[in-house]
Amino acid sequence: MRVALPWFRPMYEPSKRRLTFPNGSICLIYSGDEPDQLRGPQHQKAWVDELAKFKYPVETWDNLEMGLRKGDNPQVICTTTPRPIKIIRDLIADSRTVQTRGSTLDNAANLNPLFIERMQSKYEGTRLGRQEINGDILGDNPEALWKRSDIDDNKVRQIPELSYVVVGVDPAATSKAGSDDTGIIAAGKSKDGHFYILEDYTVHDTPQKWGNAAITAYHKHQANKIVGETNNGGEMVEHTLKTIDSNIPFKAVHASRGKATRAEPVSALYEQGRIHHFGTFPELEDQLCEWVPGAEKSPDRLDALVWVITELEGNKPLENFSLSSIATMRSRC
Repeated sequence: MRVALPWFRPMYEPSKRRLTFPNGSICLIYSGDEPDQLRGPQHQKAWVDELAKFKYPVETWDNLEMGLRKGDNPQVICTTTPRPIKIIRDLIADSRTVQTRGSTLDNAANLNPLFIERMQSKYEGTRLGRQEINGDILGDNPEALWKRSDIDDNKVRQIPELSYVVVGVDPAATSKAGSDDTGIIAAGKSKDGHFYILEDYTVHDTPQKWGNAAITAYHKHQANKIVGETNNGGEMVEHTLKTIDSNIPFKAVHASRGKATRAEPVSALYEQGRIHHFGTFPELEDQLCEWVPGAEKSPDRLDALVWVITELEGNKPLENFSLSSIATMRSRC
């Protein structure tokens, strides 16, 4: 509306998610978190922004295309960060797609020089830089423990009855700019031994704020307990949570072995198709598929997820399991 010419400024009705232009053209606004909104409406043109960040990108796109049946030349323009999820790869592979790519540096004249300098010095030559700055679509990182296909192929839109639900917290040492996030992941286990990632509540904030986020997740999902890593925070994690809600069941967990040792059995469960994401969690999935064992930066979301799955699996830590024992357990299920 800010860039509309005065004589062609649309009228916006927030309650109806509707823009009406002086010539009678009507635009309706939809959300990638609610793909069923797109069941039924018909349209001539569509603009999809940041498709790769949608919670339900495939379902939203499919419902959109079903209604794209009016006018002489129905079309969609999609502007998005090229995260290598299946829907993005499929669209680029489609012969009807016209692809245009741009680099952050193409827009350097309109950006703060200090920002450009920082982005180049920090990310130039990295996989993240190639994706976020150059607009490249990357394949799987061969050194990472997770594959995109293992996540994408096992996503769900419905959750079965869960026998146990846990919220995992990987606390950051500080909330300063540049420090790690506090990873907060809610997950549950069904009776058939499958695991469901329910939501990513990760925040970059003070202990009071991440404590509130963790407890909100606990109540929303009717969890059985909260587990928190105490390597960095010690008793601070439990104290923070109990100060907010003294009735919260809490279990302290301590990392006595390396991140890769703890993470490998969990990534194996993904490979077996036993862990399902309830929708799409872009930041979490990027971290899973890009983190390389031995990397300097701590994978906060990944750590929280590993603690949750470890707790859900049972009292015996997953890090003590061999891949063959996991396969045996799978066959028994």
